Amino acid sequence: MPATLPASDSSPSALLFAPAVLFLSRSPDTVMRSLRGERVPLAEARPLRDDISTDEITPLPILTHYDDTLGRYPYTGFRAGDATPIGTDAIRTHGVEVVVAGTRYGKGSSREHSPAAEKWAGVRLVIAESFERIYRQNADNIGLFTSTDFGLVERIQAGEAITLDELVAGRDALAAAILRSGGLLRFGQRFMRDITAVRDEAGRADEAGRPGAPAERPRTLFEKIVARHALATELTEAHPAAGDGAFVRADWRFIHEYYTGMAAHMLHATFGRPLALRDPASVIVFEDHTSYVEESPAHVRAGLVPNVHRMVEAQRDFAATYALRSHRTLTEAEAEVDVANDGGRNVAGISHAMVSEHYALPGQLVVGTDSHTPHSGALGCVAFGVGTTDMANAFVTGAVRLTVPQSLRVVLEGRVPVGVTAKDIVLHLLAQPFIRGGGGVGKVFEFCGEAVAALGTDERATLTNMTAELGGFTGIVAPDAETVRFLRERRGIDVALAPWMHSDEGADYAHTLRVDCARVPPMVARPGDPGNGLPLAQLQAQVEAPVRIDIAYGGSCTAGKREDFAHYHAVLRWAADRGLKVAPHVQLFLQFGTTAVRDHCIAQGYMDAFEKVGARMLQPSCGACGNCGPGGSAAPEQVSVSAINRNFPGRGGPGQVWLASPPTVAASAIAGELVSFETLQQRHA
Repeated sequence: MPATLPASDSSPSALLFAPAVLFLSRSPDTVMRSLRGERVPLAEARPLRDDISTDEITPLPILTHYDDTLGRYPYTGFRAGDATPIGTDAIRTHGVEVVVAGTRYGKGSSREHSPAAEKWAGVRLVIAESFERIYRQNADNIGLFTSTDFGLVERIQAGEAITLDELVAGRDALAAAILRSGGLLRFGQRFMRDITAVRDEAGRADEAGRPGAPAERPRTLFEKIVARHALATELTEAHPAAGDGAFVRADWRFIHEYYTGMAAHMLHATFGRPLALRDPASVIVFEDHTSYVEESPAHVRAGLVPNVHRMVEAQRDFAATYALRSHRTLTEAEAEVDVANDGGRNVAGISHAMVSEHYALPGQLVVGTDSHTPHSGALGCVAFGVGTTDMANAFVTGAVRLTVPQSLRVVLEGRVPVGVTAKDIVLHLLAQPFIRGGGGVGKVFEFCGEAVAALGTDERATLTNMTAELGGFTGIVAPDAETVRFLRERRGIDVALAPWMHSDEGADYAHTLRVDCARVPPMVARPGDPGNGLPLAQLQAQVEAPVRIDIAYGGSCTAGKREDFAHYHAVLRWAADRGLKVAPHVQLFLQFGTTAVRDHCIAQGYMDAFEKVGARMLQPSCGACGNCGPGGSAAPEQVSVSAINRNFPGRGGPGQVWLASPPTVAASAIAGELVSFETLQQRHA
């Protein structure tokens, strides 16, 4: 077993690939023919599958592995029609080196396990019409080539060598240098010995937010924050522009149990023991996904619970060895002991909510090993997700890699109707042709407008959190009086907002999206993709029979916040007061995002209504959203309505998952079918 990911051979000027190309086609027959080594013409392989998520490349239970065992499993969740044609060990067995797919390849989770599994299986090049930002950066970081040049396919099938220049064509200089070096850690050893923070002598920035640089033009808030955190290295500019590769300093770096074992594994293999971590006081370790693994059908049936325990112990060992700040969610039994013996002193929860509740501040820069890290952008900071190698490199160098993105301005106008939430607004955005066509991929989503100004910080966090589903790099809301209120109320701190903390008039945006929120209705998204959104009323008009549900789940980083629980309570208090309960054939699970949210719900008296209608209350954890606890499906025929953020195939179990807002989830649990709260009220007027 190799100690770390095998390096790409960066010495030759050209690479020769095995001529058999695997086409991830919509046709399972085409997939199998190409997998067996048959030379299938590209034209015949089309249409290719679009929107292949990391949940399909490496289904979540596979993430308990973090070494070359991953190479047994790439594409085991991939679906072509109703088929899952690629089994365990298939890629290694058939010697696949080149894989071809459609648009938005690698969407969803930031898990580096996906490109790692591909590379450990022998894949050396992935060709797709477009890639999601985090997936492609993760691939770069381990030396896995990616390309959008479909002209390479026929040449590879003909046995022609492809030059390195062609393989890195169109990439920024930093990405090309990392690939030529065989990955980020090897690049860092060669080129990151001398890192300089870009500050002027007084440590101040100019009015545009660029430290030590002239105010050349109006800038976005994102650009100002990045400029204040820029690092100069041997190969990167001090003042990067959009499209440039760069390194920045993070105020906070956080990681959770699905990534820490892999990061420790590669760091110790590369640098030995002990490691010299850069600024360990700014590193936070979260154990937030797996406290309910004993109730996860996917993990129990596959015999993976012991793997999860080993993965968790690897994180605990790493955190203890290097004395890192840690938060651990508790099992229900542990939580009862904590309350009984210590008065509930354990402070824990889902990493993103914890960062906004305890750490992030306006103007800061935050990185985490999870695609929903943009959650904290609601506080007016830059927060984005990175892969395992990026975080490992940041642990030892203090530098975080990014390709500076362009910004989109999302103007949310009008007054949000009663019964409509930020989740409905995001599902509406996801259904827009511009977003479905990939217009937001890799961009910064800057949310502004009358509707945003009226939203609380928790609802703003739903917007920034789900920029991951929108395909964005991150989301951000300029801090204002609401931000100051939130920080004072939730954290007991008074923050003075600096005059520069806003986007300048005339700042450059790649595109502006406008939404009249007064016209946004309660929304749902059909199973398979968060972009399958439509108004709930439209769905009800289209189907002959109501969409019957078996499971209703309210929780996750997106929908486990205080304001989300206020929505659940409003519906369920109304129901309880009328003697209504959760429908007999439905299970309703409500899972707190953090211990602070749980304690708030208890203090506000919410638990009475939750108990009277028959909801099962769960301690803080990612749970069903990560297919790791109660609230996920156990069989393909089960139908769920869920307030989580994504519903890619296999996410939340083998059944069908409809996405909806917190009030719609609660109302549907009472009705036993997909309904809005308004419809439920009308039925029981």
